[in-house]
This record gives sequence, structure tokens and C-alpha cells, in this order.
Amino acid sequence: MKSKDILIIKLNRRSGMLAVIVSLFFFLTGTAQQLQPYLTQALENNPKIQAFELRYETARERIEEVGVLPETQFSVGYFASEPETRTGPQQYKLSVQQMIPWFGTITARENYASSLADAQYVEIATAQRQLLLNVAENYYRLYAIRAKQRVLEQNIDLLEAYEELALTSLEVNQASSVDVLRLQMRQNQLRERLENFDEEFKAEQAAFNTLLNAERGATVKVYDSLAVPQEDPVQLPEVPQVHPELLRFDKLYESVGEAEKMNRKEALPDLGFGLDYVAVGEATAMQAPDSGKDILMPMVSITVPIFGNKYKSVTRQNELKQRELNAQRENRHNELVSRLEAAVSNRAEARISYRTQLLNIEQANDAEEILRRNYETGTIDFNDVLDVQELQLNFELNLIEAVKNYYQASANINYLSE
Repeated sequence: MKSKDILIIKLNRRSGMLAVIVSLFFFLTGTAQQLQPYLTQALENNPKIQAFELRYETARERIEEVGVLPETQFSVGYFASEPETRTGPQQYKLSVQQMIPWFGTITARENYASSLADAQYVEIATAQRQLLLNVAENYYRLYAIRAKQRVLEQNIDLLEAYEELALTSLEVNQASSVDVLRLQMRQNQLRERLENFDEEFKAEQAAFNTLLNAERGATVKVYDSLAVPQEDPVQLPEVPQVHPELLRFDKLYESVGEAEKMNRKEALPDLGFGLDYVAVGEATAMQAPDSGKDILMPMVSITVPIFGNKYKSVTRQNELKQRELNAQRENRHNELVSRLEAAVSNRAEARISYRTQLLNIEQANDAEEILRRNYETGTIDFNDVLDVQELQLNFELNLIEAVKNYYQASANINYLSE
């Protein structure tokens, strides 16, 4: 299903719409089921999305507001000094009048209000997609922090094992106290980084739960491991013309067109229909035919907009607004294309880095194996141990960073190209 198809689903099918958006997001980013509940929860509970939906409902109600006739005017008059007429004195007067806009004016107003509501609906789609992107990016940051913590814990365990080797070697004068201290200091450094990562995870978790409108301290389950797929799609992604951020300008352009139609209708005369009723008393001065007969007077009025410069000015303003919207749309399209090209480049760089780090880790493991064999012959050099361990750690952390960058770039490509 394309984005255009998603956008035309009405809000009374809200749950179905959320499922379609989330499924599309997963298909394109290749994420697993663990992220899906969070995306759905964010779409359902995020207050920003709810605010956009309420704004849309308000815009829909506006259609009902403009689709009614002007207020009917009622008036009552009492003659304090009754004017005497041939048929009798006039006592009081009742009047009712209803103005009616020119034919088609109310429909034009309704169409204009409906076009504004459609623009608000596109805003919902844009906000939903942006929310999905934010949730995904935050989630991959959480994954990276947890994965780095596991790597640090493994490296601390490895250093502790080397420390035991160093203590054993110290007893037979094959290592020095400095070697032991260096291994311990290195462990202290890694424990410090581990604690810093824990604080960073708490901050990211709070931000993630805010997007979900959940408790800030709610537990977030992240992947145990992620890998970069073997291949990326061969076809290069493009920014579609029906992207919500571009559709917004199209809908606004259409609304200006509807505003101009309404302006032309407003420039036409308004018709008025009314009725006057005058109560007449019995004539006392003389006897006359129809004495005391009340007066009933139907009326028709017309309001003519003689001074039309106002409507001409509105027409000119609408023309300028449409030109402005076209320029804004073109500029936004260019920005989205630039962002997409950057995201594709970032994903390619992440893949290159991922492959490089895998190769480096393999070679570092070979170096570690050599050091272990040397220990069996009693020739281990703990300076080399620390150097290789630091290389291993950096390669493993860089590998995790490459995975995170790959999936964040993929999420951005999805946002921009579908």
C-alpha cells in the first residue's frame, strides 16, 4: 500500500490505519517484532498525535458551521403614539427577515472548509510518520548502548582473566607488579565507561517513554543483537510526489483555490426575504370599509456589493498565495531529496564500516589467540595484551555503532521514500 492510499483512510478507521502504517514501516526497515508494540503504542498514545487529530475534528466541525444560512432577524415595534389611518390606528408591528447568500455561496464555503480539513488530515499523517522515525531512532540508540555495555562487561571479564594470569606469572617472575596494576587500571576505566553508559541509557529510556506517553522509568526491551543484512535494495529510493510533507502543500494549494471560488460567490448580491405585520385597531373617528384590518406586507431585498475592490484584492492575494505555496513545495521537495541522498550515503558508509569492523575483529581475535599460545610457552607480554584488548574493544564498539547507524539511516530512507 502506498502513502497516498494510507492518507485517504478516514479517522473512523483509526485502528486499521495505525496497523497499516506500522506494517509498512517494519517492511521497509526490516525490524523484528520487538519494536512493533512500541510503534503502535506511540501512535495510539502520543499527545502530539492526539492534538493533531482533535485539530482535524475541529476543522471538520467547521464545515457544519459555514453550511447554514445567516441568522433570521425578528423585530417587534410598539407605537407609543398610535398613528391614525383611514382604517384605524396602528398599534404594533412585527417583522421577520431572512437573508440568503447567492446560489452556490454556501456550497463554496463548505468546500473551502472541507479543503482546510483535508490539509489538517495530511498533517496527521506527517506527524505520525515523524513520530515513527523518532521512536525508531531512539530505539536503536537504546540498542547500541545496551550492546556496548555487554561488550564492556565481556572485556572486563577478559581483563580479569588476564589479571589472574599476570598474578600467576608474577609468582614465577614472568611478569611485574606494573603489569598487574596496568590491567587493574584498565578495568577501572572500563567500569567507569560502563556506569556512564548506564546513565546514558536511563536518559534515552526516559526520552523514549515520553514519545510513547508512558512512565519515564518504564522498562524498554531491546534486541539482544542486530546485524546488517547481506544486501540493500538494488533500486535507488526516490522522494514520491505523494509524500505527506509535499501533499500538505498540494492540499493548501487546493484550499486557496476553494477560497477563490468562495470569494467570487461572496462578490455576488445577497437576497433577502421578509414579512411585516402591522396590527391595526378599529377606526373611531369614522366608519370605513376594512376598519381594523391588519396590514401584512411581504418584502424582498437585495444587497449589492457596489464597491468590488475588496474582492479583487482577495483574488490577487489568492494568486500570490498559490505561487508562494508552489515555491515552498519545490523548496521542500529539494530538501527532502537532499535528506534522502544523505541517508542513502549514511547507510552505505555504515555497511562499509560494518564489514571493516568484522574483518578487524577477526584479525584481533587471531592476535589474541597468538598471545594465549605464547602464555603456554611462558613468553606472554602484557603490554601486547592491553594493546590487543583495546583494539578489540574499539572494533566491537565501532561495529555496534555501524549497526545503529545502518538502521537509523534505513528508518530515515523509509520516512523519505514511502
